[in-house]
Amino acid sequence: MRSTSPHKAAAADTPSDTWKASGGVQFLTVPDELAGQRVDNFLMARLKGVPRSRVYRILRKGEVRVNKGRVKAEYKLVAGDVVRVPPIRAAEQAPAPLAGEPLRQLIKDSILYDDKGLLVISKPAGLAVHGGSGVRLGLIEVLRQMYPQSPFIELVHRLDRDTSGAIMVARKRAVLQHVQSELRDGRIGKSYLALAVGKWPRGQKVVEVPLRKNTLKSGERMVSVHQDGKASETRFQVLERFKAATLLAAEPVTGRTHQIRVHAQFVGCPLAGDSKYTADEDNRDFRERGLKRLFLHSASVRCTLPDGTSVHVEAPLPGELQGLLKKLRDE
Repeated sequence: MRSTSPHKAAAADTPSDTWKASGGVQFLTVPDELAGQRVDNFLMARLKGVPRSRVYRILRKGEVRVNKGRVKAEYKLVAGDVVRVPPIRAAEQAPAPLAGEPLRQLIKDSILYDDKGLLVISKPAGLAVHGGSGVRLGLIEVLRQMYPQSPFIELVHRLDRDTSGAIMVARKRAVLQHVQSELRDGRIGKSYLALAVGKWPRGQKVVEVPLRKNTLKSGERMVSVHQDGKASETRFQVLERFKAATLLAAEPVTGRTHQIRVHAQFVGCPLAGDSKYTADEDNRDFRERGLKRLFLHSASVRCTLPDGTSVHVEAPLPGELQGLLKKLRDE
């Protein structure tokens, strides 16, 4: 019987995308960027089309080996570990569509920061951050196609599809863990620019109400203020007042889905161009002024990297939003 040395097999592989659904026993080498990741998460990220229950079954049975030894699902991998994956069948999945050159160039031109394992990108409005719910190609899929040599590219946080501006993406697992830990502890700074319909109440600097997320039969997600919801808080500052609207700086203290949008609606000043939470007649008024999207922009992000480096990145306001502000000033 032919025998295969796991170390030789692994050395011949590219560490990130070596697993093939049609293959027999395979050996995956853990790159530096994935050190510290649990073996179950490592496998689920690579065994596309394999049910989650099946991944845990092969771990329990000892069919997955790390450096020839059995491990539990919570085992944290070390750089250079060799993971043996047994023969396993996977459901056929259509590959994600390839991003066209115009989209790749747009993302490339939108990179604001790229150093020490952290990317900050000014995401265009209309681009989802990841595939799912009918969207097969999002920002993260485009980045993975643009950086095929990088074994680790993950979102640090999210932005709504219709929101533009600065978003952080980790290229190293240590960076992801560190920045997300700071995010949970409230040490990350995120500031947005938002245009609210009408006159924002004077003295309304903080909105702190519980939010509950609901999924409609159509699959659409909606969020509402509800006593059984999760605690949420947003700090607002009036930057400029217009005849028909108010320009705000918004800093979310918590990170709930649609938080800024629902908090603005709760105050009675929903955001201009918001198809979910703003009345059609209000949106129509702003469409007549040239607004074709939600006026919500991630203007800046601030964080500290694992080595202590402070990062503060600002994303310029898109031209179409600048144009609307000019029209409002002229009214």
